[in-house]
Amino acid sequence: MALVKYNNNSISAITSTGLTAGAMTLIKEQTASSSSTISFVHGTSDVVISSAYPIYLFKFINIHPATDSVHFQVNFRDGGSSYDATKTSTVFEAYHLESDDSALGYKDSNDLAQSTGVQRITSNIGNDNDQCGCGELWLFNPSSTTFVKHFIVRSVHYGNPEVYAEDYYAAGYCNVTAAIDAAQFSMSSGNIDSGTIKLYGIKDS
Repeated sequence: MALVKYNNNSISAITSTGLTAGAMTLIKEQTASSSSTISFVHGTSDVVISSAYPIYLFKFINIHPATDSVHFQVNFRDGGSSYDATKTSTVFEAYHLESDDSALGYKDSNDLAQSTGVQRITSNIGNDNDQCGCGELWLFNPSSTTFVKHFIVRSVHYGNPEVYAEDYYAAGYCNVTAAIDAAQFSMSSGNIDSGTIKLYGIKDS
């Protein structure tokens, strides 16, 4: 059996004071306030999405929609001004209703096949005062002009029209040779009423 050795510089530790020294660096935090979109654009407002880091991590916290039963979603920019990078992805989810019904399955209605449209990163978040969604999106090597740019999503939200917890997974790639230099978050309808999105850069050594 081969011995696997981890580089301690790439592992962050959790202590009583929170996340300690490691490879994860907070680049930008934005808070929604009835926002139609939240964009992270390289070179704007101290945002970095470049070869400075091989991995980028977006954390979205207590995302609350203004409209009931809408999807939180993302799209990527590959140069120019439009968020329309071509994407192929796969999605599955598990949910458990308060009534105790549950299911696990592939979500073919939420995946993409060479599409320039948005990628859902939750589905059907309710807009009651106690409803929201949380999760993270990983973007790998966005500055590459050789390889596709992979992304992974994991989220959980309080769903409507029936009350349930949904564990949501999406993964795919931007099938472009141009670098990805921006990401834009939005709701499928209406505004992002409140919530926070944080962008981190992660070194590989």
